[in-house]
Amino acid sequence: MNTPPPTRHSAATHTTTIAIGLAACLALGVGAGGLALLARYSPTSRAPTGPMLLAPMVGVVDTCITLPEGSKGAESSEDVNRTCTGPNGSAAALIESTLSTLQPTGPAQGPYPLGYTLPVPLLQLFQETPQGWAIDSERLHRFVRTVQGTPRPLILYLFSTHFSGNAPIEKALAADAANLAQTRDGPMPTGQYYGSPIYNWTLARTDNSLTARRVQATQALLEALCQLPPSDIAKIKGVTLLGELHHLFPDFERDMGFSGSYRVSDYSPASVAGFRQFLQHEFQQVERLNRILGTDYADFAQVQPPSRDIRTEPLQRYAEHIDSFAHGSLPVSGWAFVPQAEGAAPAWVHIYRNGVFVGKTPVNQGRQDVLQSKPELGTANTGWRWDMDFKQLPTGQHQLDIFLEPKSGSLVHLGTRHINLMDKQQRPPHAQPQKALPASVPADSHLQASIDWPAEQASYYYNPLVVLWHRFRGQQVVDYLRFFQGVVARSCLASTPHYTHQIIPFTNPGWDAHKFAIQASLQPSDKLRLGVSLYGNAAYGSGFGHWYARTGQRSYGVTEFHPLKAMDAPAVGQMLGQHAARGAAFLSFFLEPRWHGTLLARNHNMFSLDPDNAQFGSAALYRAVQTNLTTQPTKATP
Repeated sequence: MNTPPPTRHSAATHTTTIAIGLAACLALGVGAGGLALLARYSPTSRAPTGPMLLAPMVGVVDTCITLPEGSKGAESSEDVNRTCTGPNGSAAALIESTLSTLQPTGPAQGPYPLGYTLPVPLLQLFQETPQGWAIDSERLHRFVRTVQGTPRPLILYLFSTHFSGNAPIEKALAADAANLAQTRDGPMPTGQYYGSPIYNWTLARTDNSLTARRVQATQALLEALCQLPPSDIAKIKGVTLLGELHHLFPDFERDMGFSGSYRVSDYSPASVAGFRQFLQHEFQQVERLNRILGTDYADFAQVQPPSRDIRTEPLQRYAEHIDSFAHGSLPVSGWAFVPQAEGAAPAWVHIYRNGVFVGKTPVNQGRQDVLQSKPELGTANTGWRWDMDFKQLPTGQHQLDIFLEPKSGSLVHLGTRHINLMDKQQRPPHAQPQKALPASVPADSHLQASIDWPAEQASYYYNPLVVLWHRFRGQQVVDYLRFFQGVVARSCLASTPHYTHQIIPFTNPGWDAHKFAIQASLQPSDKLRLGVSLYGNAAYGSGFGHWYARTGQRSYGVTEFHPLKAMDAPAVGQMLGQHAARGAAFLSFFLEPRWHGTLLARNHNMFSLDPDNAQFGSAALYRAVQTNLTTQPTKATP
């Protein structure tokens, strides 16, 4: 799998920087198009409803808003602290100082208005009192005064995810199992992601203290914001909800891929009961479910979510089997380096099954792990992946042959894999008939390429109940988002656009997207707009546009953004123009806070666009964005 490098954050003080920075780190491996679906269709132009807002997320929460009253602020200058604390303290002056460094004032303004994203870590709004947990009024009103004191438009980010914000209330909430996601083995304990805590919060229920505290903090914040004059409320151009909301699994740092024991959430009693209700609503009668599964359940109450691996554990029913492939699809994936000129069409990988061509996929997906081990390649866009649906295929041994097409009409044989599609009885598989393969040449010693999946002689079992289980888990994600959106809808921001803030794991060739169960939350909703975090080729390539054109979405927001490579001003202008032409309402990237041009001392976010950040081409990107904020746009097609 593709894992990002560790962050440099300190968990002790820079809490919001850590949590949001780790969320960004999670998306580091995102590539160009993910599944072949992304490259299969032509994009459709969507007229934007207004100019796209550039809304960078400035690191002001830890450097300003959460400073203790009267703080000396050893890491910041005293005049910064005076604007942050005190009876009228806010981050307004620090935000304006940072943004004016990015876009110097002057008569020549660029095509995109410059605002900001204000993340509000909901659980950090609580303080412990003798009477129990209560909203910290001073901290809350610093957020409100920031909105009031900054003249620019903003995106309000209601932040609360599994990444710890180092809020004291987190440990208290984690002591209640009702707040925790559960695998088949029980509630998941606190985990680690590159040294920082992860609280495995559940999304399978809303009747727990975690949700109640999130709602309490949100209502308190919105009530205070809604007391502002209408002109200040109108600055809020969008609200993004919670951050990356998806199902969880143990060893979150290393287990996003297809290896190892399969443990996912949520197997809590409330979730199991919900799954049975879901099945009853879908099938009405248990006999209909039995016909599909080949089972003999007497009623829906007997159904258990699949949770065991047939290879290593005894099953009472075949329907109990689950692994990364039991939904009926397996990845054929790897990487290949084909030297090409900038902007040239990608090379392709062709897949033959039993001598018959079954599909092809472009070599253009992000593989940061390959680039880290082979920096001489100069690009991370070496990955490829094609997902093979095997639900309707006959059981037996199938031969897969993988070819690279580095240029049109020329095939290089990368390798052969034999896979075994098994029946319920686990009978020895028989080889399928083979047809002649196309003409090709063998890979020479100079070709740098690898087939990662499938493994030779791997076995695969299809279980229809797993398809239903993943559908239900995906609906749990959607239901929790809708519940939380309903809280915002009961405020003065009801008519303000509400966005998700989701990763798109299926674009990462090394990840098992079904573990996250996030796909349903990326589909059109009557109340929630799409908000996505785009990293690597997904930020600037055509793959995201092809996928987006197929979703039926009306508009979207880019909640986090980083191309992960240096780009000059014309290339950045083209990239921004593509998103604006598709109808992106806003685009957010990380910025380090600067006071009168001076970078504040803090543990910096490795993904911040900043002239002093040498990682991932961030310094060049900062300068390119700066140029585009004072020049006219480059015409672009979506």
